[in-house]
Order: sequence, then C-alpha cells, then structure tokens
Amino acid sequence: MNRVGEEGRGESVWLGWFLVATIDAFAPVAQARGDSARAQRWRQCAATVRTALDAGGWDGQWYRRGYYDDGTPLGSQWSRECQIDAIAQSWSVIAGGGDPAHAIAAMAAVDAQLIRRRDQLALLFTPPFDQVDEDPGYIKAYPPGIRENGGQYTHGALWSIFALAKLGQGDRAAELFGLINPIHHGATRDAIERYKVEPYVVCADVYSVPPHVGRGGWTWYTGSAAWLYRAGLEAILGFHLEGDHLRIDPCIPRDWPGFSIAYRHGGSRYLIEVANPTGAGRGVRRAELDGVVLDIDPCRIPLHDDGGVHRVAIELGS
Repeated sequence: MNRVGEEGRGESVWLGWFLVATIDAFAPVAQARGDSARAQRWRQCAATVRTALDAGGWDGQWYRRGYYDDGTPLGSQWSRECQIDAIAQSWSVIAGGGDPAHAIAAMAAVDAQLIRRRDQLALLFTPPFDQVDEDPGYIKAYPPGIRENGGQYTHGALWSIFALAKLGQGDRAAELFGLINPIHHGATRDAIERYKVEPYVVCADVYSVPPHVGRGGWTWYTGSAAWLYRAGLEAILGFHLEGDHLRIDPCIPRDWPGFSIAYRHGGSRYLIEVANPTGAGRGVRRAELDGVVLDIDPCRIPLHDDGGVHRVAIELGS
C-alpha cells in the first residue's frame, strides 16, 4: 500500500499499533541501560498514540486500516473495497492497552467477515481492490483475490492466532491454526485438486475468488512457515524462552486434556507435561519443577545446562 500516504499526510492504524508494541519492547532496554528519561519519553509517546488510535482509528465495529492523504478512510465500513483488514484488528490485541471492548469486537468482526470456513480461507481483507478511484499502490496490481489483494496472505492471517490466544479464546485460536495448516488442504483428493501445491509446506497465499478459490500460491520461500510454528508453540502452547528462564502460559482448546513438550537446553532435557483437568484451557494454577512447587505469577521455569533430565508439571485452571 505504498501510495496510501505518498504525500506524507496519510496515516496507518495498524502501523500505529505496531509502533506502540515496539516501544513497549524497547523501553525496558533503555531502562536497563540507565536511560530512564528516554524510557519515560517513549512510554509517554506510546500512551499518546494508543489514545489516538482508539479515538481516530475505531470505525464502530473494527479498526480502520488507515487514511489516504486527503483523509479518506481505508478499511472502513464506508469503503467500497477493503472494508475490513485483519492486521489492524490483530495488532490492536497484540499491542494491548487499547479499549478491551474494541479489541474483542474487532476480532469478532475478523471471524465474521474474513474467516471463510467452507473454503478454508483466512482473508487478509475484503473486498479486494478492483474498481475504486483511490490508488493504494502496488497491492492493486494483483488481480482481485490473489495474494495480498484480498486473498489469504498467510503471514498476516497468522497474527490473528496470536490475538485470539491473547484474548483467551483457545478454541478459536486452535481452529484457525487448523484451517491454515497445509496438511488439512490435502486431506482428500478433491482438496488436493483444488489446493494444487504441496500440502507439507506453508504457502504464502491462497486465492479467494473464482475460478481459483482455495488454490495455493507461492510455497517454500515463505517466512509464513516460521510464523505458523511460532503461533502453535508460543500463542497456543504458551512456550516462551526468556533468557535463562522458560515462561509457560498456554491458551488451548477447552476439550484438550493437555499436552507435552520435550525441550533440550544445552545438554539438559526438560520434559514438560501440561494438564487441563477442568477444561479451563488457560490459566496456570499449579507448577512444579522436579517436584518443587513454583511461583505461578507468572509461571517461569529456571533453565540450567547441567546435563540432567528435569520434569515440569503444569496444571491449568482458574
């Protein structure tokens, strides 16, 4: 969308959310280096941008994608094309700090308008660019429904899994993971004939308009595979490496009895068993490392490269 703000007056709502998330990540670095004034200035900037995003970026049921140089909204219910964009919604949740009711409504709008279960598609936005006078840029060079132009652009679609997990909606997060998982696009002969590309690698895009609905695009080169892996491991299973500790914070479907992870840390092995006895799907209520009860707020497992085998037991529940 390189021409949306080519005169320097356009605005991007989703990049606004990305900016505040970046500030939140870097402010502790400045603080740790003793630059408190810089950290405080950054945090104040992030607070100001968050307020502006909620006030000027909210469209009534979801967040707009942005604004053209002349102030025309993009990704609005009043837009003839690109009425709703998935990335602006998911990053409002990932960045956090906005109106919680807006975040929940935004992801509900993604589910209602961008997830096409029958076609196994998670669209980047809809409808595609085609006839409108406004020129968003390079994206409009693609035919409608192809790649970023209203197809499933997998990289962007995967961020919705992170957002749903952060909202505590493990059932929906896992459902979306399964919908995007390429192996499910090759489950039957008809599915293979429609998908046409390898069902054992993640493709960058899936087409969304006839006669190519459900056809896979570019495979092998894409970084979407890494994001799908992270979505499963980090967003759903809640596995987070943080220096010399491991933080466990799952958000799984309520009907999962649990799961296990074997993690190798140097010469050591950590055998992690997570149980979901009450069907909560989230919220660590008990954690043990080698039989010793750990603090669960948050649940952080100390890591030691001692060549041993360590057993971690996690129980989910409220």
